[in-house]
Amino acid sequence: MSDRAVLEVIALDERDAVAAQAGGADRLELVTDMAADGLTPSTAGFAAIRAAVDIPLRVMLRLTDGFEAGDAEHVDALVARASELRAAGATEFVLGFLTAEGEPDLVAVERLIAVLEGSRWTFHRAIDRAADRDALRKQLADLPGLDTYLTAGAPTGVDDGLTTLEAEAARAGEPGYEPQILVGGGLRLDHLPALRAAGLTAFHIGGAARPNGWTAPVSVEAVRKWREAVDRG
Repeated sequence: MSDRAVLEVIALDERDAVAAQAGGADRLELVTDMAADGLTPSTAGFAAIRAAVDIPLRVMLRLTDGFEAGDAEHVDALVARASELRAAGATEFVLGFLTAEGEPDLVAVERLIAVLEGSRWTFHRAIDRAADRDALRKQLADLPGLDTYLTAGAPTGVDDGLTTLEAEAARAGEPGYEPQILVGGGLRLDHLPALRAAGLTAFHIGGAARPNGWTAPVSVEAVRKWREAVDRG
Protein backbone atom coordinates (compact mmCIF):
# COMPACT_ATOMS: atom_id res chain seq x y z
CA MET A 1 0.00 0.00 0.00
CA SER A 2 1.25 3.51 -0.81
CA ASP A 3 1.74 6.37 1.64
CA ARG A 4 -1.70 7.80 0.88
CA ALA A 5 -4.29 7.85 3.64
CA VAL A 6 -6.13 4.58 4.26
CA LEU A 7 -9.85 4.33 3.55
CA GLU A 8 -11.51 1.22 5.01
CA VAL A 9 -15.13 0.39 4.17
CA ILE A 10 -17.48 -2.11 5.83
CA ALA A 11 -18.64 -4.82 3.43
CA LEU A 12 -21.46 -7.28 4.11
CA ASP A 13 -21.17 -9.26 0.88
CA GLU A 14 -19.34 -9.45 -2.44
CA ARG A 15 -21.56 -6.78 -4.03
CA ASP A 16 -20.52 -4.32 -1.32
CA ALA A 17 -16.91 -5.37 -1.73
CA VAL A 18 -16.83 -4.82 -5.49
CA ALA A 19 -18.48 -1.40 -5.15
CA ALA A 20 -16.14 -0.32 -2.35
CA GLN A 21 -13.05 -1.33 -4.32
CA ALA A 22 -14.37 0.45 -7.41
CA GLY A 23 -14.88 3.60 -5.34
CA GLY A 24 -11.30 3.56 -4.12
CA ALA A 25 -11.36 1.73 -0.80
CA ASP A 26 -7.95 0.47 0.32
CA ARG A 27 -9.28 -2.20 2.65
CA LEU A 28 -12.56 -3.79 3.72
CA GLU A 29 -13.86 -4.76 7.12
CA LEU A 30 -16.00 -7.88 6.69
CA VAL A 31 -18.98 -8.30 9.01
CA THR A 32 -22.51 -9.62 9.07
CA ASP A 33 -25.57 -8.55 11.07
CA MET A 34 -25.19 -4.80 11.50
CA ALA A 35 -28.25 -4.87 13.76
CA ALA A 36 -25.80 -6.33 16.30
CA ASP A 37 -23.13 -3.79 15.29
CA GLY A 38 -21.22 -6.27 13.13
CA LEU A 39 -20.57 -9.96 13.77
CA THR A 40 -18.29 -12.60 12.23
CA PRO A 41 -19.20 -13.48 8.64
CA SER A 42 -19.48 -17.08 7.50
CA THR A 43 -16.44 -18.76 6.04
CA ALA A 44 -18.33 -19.11 2.75
CA GLY A 45 -19.14 -15.39 2.84
CA PHE A 46 -15.49 -14.56 3.38
CA ALA A 47 -14.45 -16.85 0.50
CA ALA A 48 -16.95 -15.23 -1.87
CA ILE A 49 -15.66 -11.75 -1.08
CA ARG A 50 -12.03 -12.88 -1.29
CA ALA A 51 -12.75 -14.21 -4.78
CA ALA A 52 -14.48 -10.98 -5.83
CA VAL A 53 -11.85 -8.37 -4.91
CA ASP A 54 -8.09 -8.14 -4.51
CA ILE A 55 -7.73 -5.52 -1.77
CA PRO A 56 -6.97 -6.45 1.87
CA LEU A 57 -9.81 -7.84 3.98
CA ARG A 58 -10.08 -7.60 7.76
CA VAL A 59 -12.54 -10.12 9.16
CA MET A 60 -14.53 -9.35 12.31
CA LEU A 61 -14.21 -11.88 15.16
CA ARG A 62 -17.29 -11.31 17.30
CA LEU A 63 -20.24 -13.65 17.80
CA THR A 64 -22.53 -11.57 20.03
CA ASP A 65 -23.52 -7.92 20.40
CA GLY A 66 -21.56 -5.95 22.97
CA PHE A 67 -17.91 -5.89 23.96
CA GLU A 68 -17.63 -8.88 26.29
CA ALA A 69 -16.35 -12.18 24.90
CA GLY A 70 -18.74 -14.23 27.02
CA ASP A 71 -18.09 -17.44 28.91
CA ALA A 72 -15.54 -20.14 28.06
CA GLU A 73 -17.99 -21.81 25.67
CA HIS A 74 -18.44 -18.58 23.71
CA VAL A 75 -14.69 -18.07 23.52
CA ASP A 76 -14.20 -21.68 22.36
CA ALA A 77 -16.74 -21.08 19.57
CA LEU A 78 -15.02 -17.88 18.51
CA VAL A 79 -11.61 -19.56 18.46
CA ALA A 80 -13.06 -22.32 16.28
CA ARG A 81 -14.49 -19.77 13.83
CA ALA A 82 -11.20 -17.88 13.74
CA SER A 83 -9.36 -21.13 12.96
CA GLU A 84 -11.79 -21.89 10.11
CA LEU A 85 -11.37 -18.43 8.62
CA ARG A 86 -7.60 -18.61 8.91
CA ALA A 87 -7.63 -22.00 7.17
CA ALA A 88 -9.82 -20.50 4.42
CA GLY A 89 -7.19 -17.89 3.71
CA ALA A 90 -8.09 -14.95 5.94
CA THR A 91 -4.91 -13.09 6.90
CA GLU A 92 -6.21 -9.96 8.68
CA PHE A 93 -8.74 -9.65 11.48
CA VAL A 94 -10.69 -7.27 13.74
CA LEU A 95 -11.34 -8.09 17.40
CA GLY A 96 -11.47 -6.61 20.87
CA PHE A 97 -13.03 -7.60 24.18
CA LEU A 98 -13.44 -6.00 27.59
CA THR A 99 -14.24 -7.42 31.00
CA ALA A 100 -17.36 -6.23 32.83
CA GLU A 101 -15.08 -3.71 34.56
CA GLY A 102 -13.91 -2.19 31.28
CA GLU A 103 -10.46 -3.77 31.34
CA PRO A 104 -9.06 -5.53 28.27
CA ASP A 105 -10.03 -9.22 28.30
CA LEU A 106 -6.54 -10.54 27.77
CA VAL A 107 -7.58 -14.18 28.13
CA ALA A 108 -10.01 -13.99 25.20
CA VAL A 109 -7.73 -11.81 23.07
CA GLU A 110 -4.66 -13.99 23.63
CA ARG A 111 -6.59 -17.18 22.87
CA LEU A 112 -7.70 -15.72 19.55
CA ILE A 113 -4.37 -14.35 18.41
CA ALA A 114 -2.78 -17.71 19.23
CA VAL A 115 -4.75 -19.23 16.33
CA LEU A 116 -4.24 -16.24 14.01
CA GLU A 117 -0.63 -17.28 13.46
CA GLY A 118 0.89 -13.81 13.35
CA SER A 119 -1.89 -12.24 11.26
CA ARG A 120 -2.28 -8.48 11.48
CA TRP A 121 -5.31 -7.28 13.41
CA THR A 122 -7.28 -4.27 14.56
CA PHE A 123 -8.47 -3.74 18.13
CA HIS A 124 -11.89 -2.27 17.45
CA ARG A 125 -14.08 0.27 19.19
CA ALA A 126 -14.07 -1.61 22.48
CA ILE A 127 -11.29 0.88 23.27
CA ASP A 128 -13.93 3.60 23.34
CA ARG A 129 -15.69 1.77 26.21
CA ALA A 130 -12.52 1.02 28.17
CA ALA A 131 -12.18 2.18 31.76
CA ASP A 132 -8.71 3.56 30.91
CA ARG A 133 -7.67 3.94 27.27
CA ASP A 134 -4.03 4.57 28.05
CA ALA A 135 -3.78 1.53 30.33
CA LEU A 136 -5.47 -0.64 27.71
CA ARG A 137 -2.98 0.42 25.04
CA LYS A 138 -0.06 -0.36 27.31
CA GLN A 139 -1.49 -3.76 28.31
CA LEU A 140 -1.90 -4.73 24.65
CA ALA A 141 1.36 -3.20 23.44
CA ASP A 142 3.35 -6.42 23.13
CA LEU A 143 0.68 -8.59 21.52
CA PRO A 144 1.80 -9.92 18.13
CA GLY A 145 0.03 -8.62 15.04
CA LEU A 146 -1.75 -5.63 16.60
CA ASP A 147 -1.20 -2.78 14.15
CA THR A 148 -4.42 -0.71 14.32
CA TYR A 149 -6.94 0.77 16.75
CA LEU A 150 -10.40 1.50 15.34
CA THR A 151 -11.69 4.36 17.48
CA ALA A 152 -13.94 7.40 17.51
CA GLY A 153 -12.21 8.75 20.59
CA ALA A 154 -15.48 8.45 22.56
CA PRO A 155 -18.35 5.94 22.87
CA THR A 156 -20.73 8.44 21.30
CA GLY A 157 -18.66 9.11 18.18
CA VAL A 158 -16.11 11.41 16.61
CA ASP A 159 -17.98 14.62 17.51
CA ASP A 160 -17.23 13.95 21.18
CA GLY A 161 -13.93 12.15 20.63
CA LEU A 162 -12.08 14.64 18.46
CA THR A 163 -9.85 16.04 21.19
CA THR A 164 -8.96 12.52 22.37
CA LEU A 165 -8.07 11.48 18.83
CA GLU A 166 -5.87 14.56 18.40
CA ALA A 167 -4.12 13.91 21.73
CA GLU A 168 -3.48 10.25 20.90
CA ALA A 169 -2.21 11.13 17.42
CA ALA A 170 0.32 13.45 19.06
CA ARG A 171 1.67 10.48 21.07
CA ALA A 172 2.35 8.31 18.00
CA GLY A 173 5.43 6.17 18.54
CA GLU A 174 5.24 6.15 22.33
CA PRO A 175 4.85 2.75 24.04
CA GLY A 176 1.29 1.60 23.34
CA TYR A 177 0.79 4.24 20.67
CA GLU A 178 2.66 2.60 17.80
CA PRO A 179 -0.45 1.07 16.12
CA GLN A 180 -2.17 3.21 13.52
CA ILE A 181 -5.31 5.05 14.59
CA LEU A 182 -8.19 4.17 12.26
CA VAL A 183 -10.89 6.80 12.84
CA GLY A 184 -14.44 5.48 12.68
CA GLY A 185 -17.76 5.82 14.45
CA GLY A 186 -19.98 8.73 13.51
CA LEU A 187 -17.27 9.97 11.15
CA ARG A 188 -18.38 12.68 8.71
CA LEU A 189 -16.69 14.41 5.82
CA ASP A 190 -16.56 17.68 7.77
CA HIS A 191 -14.39 16.01 10.43
CA LEU A 192 -11.61 15.25 7.94
CA PRO A 193 -9.77 18.62 7.83
CA ALA A 194 -9.20 18.67 11.61
CA LEU A 195 -8.29 14.98 11.70
CA ARG A 196 -5.83 15.28 8.84
CA ALA A 197 -4.33 18.41 10.41
CA ALA A 198 -3.73 16.36 13.57
CA GLY A 199 -1.77 13.84 11.52
CA LEU A 200 -4.40 11.10 11.35
CA THR A 201 -4.14 9.08 8.16
CA ALA A 202 -6.68 6.22 8.31
CA PHE A 203 -10.47 6.40 8.13
CA HIS A 204 -13.28 3.83 8.43
CA ILE A 205 -16.82 4.22 7.09
CA GLY A 206 -19.92 2.05 7.19
CA GLY A 207 -23.23 3.85 6.89
CA ALA A 208 -21.51 6.76 5.12
CA ALA A 209 -20.87 4.43 2.19
CA ARG A 210 -24.60 3.63 1.99
CA PRO A 211 -26.69 6.77 1.37
CA ASN A 212 -29.84 4.61 1.21
CA GLY A 213 -29.23 2.83 4.51
CA TRP A 214 -27.94 -0.57 5.61
CA THR A 215 -30.53 -2.46 3.58
CA ALA A 216 -29.01 -1.00 0.40
CA PRO A 217 -25.56 -1.88 -0.96
CA VAL A 218 -22.40 0.20 -0.81
CA SER A 219 -22.48 3.11 -3.26
CA VAL A 220 -19.48 3.46 -5.57
CA GLU A 221 -20.16 7.20 -5.76
CA ALA A 222 -20.27 7.62 -1.97
CA VAL A 223 -16.98 5.77 -1.52
CA ARG A 224 -15.39 7.81 -4.32
CA LYS A 225 -16.48 11.04 -2.62
CA TRP A 226 -14.75 9.88 0.57
CA ARG A 227 -11.67 8.77 -1.35
CA GLU A 228 -11.34 12.24 -2.88
CA ALA A 229 -11.92 13.99 0.44
CA VAL A 230 -9.40 11.82 2.28
CA ASP A 231 -6.82 12.38 -0.44
CA ARG A 232 -7.28 16.16 -0.29
CA GLY A 233 -5.98 16.02 3.25
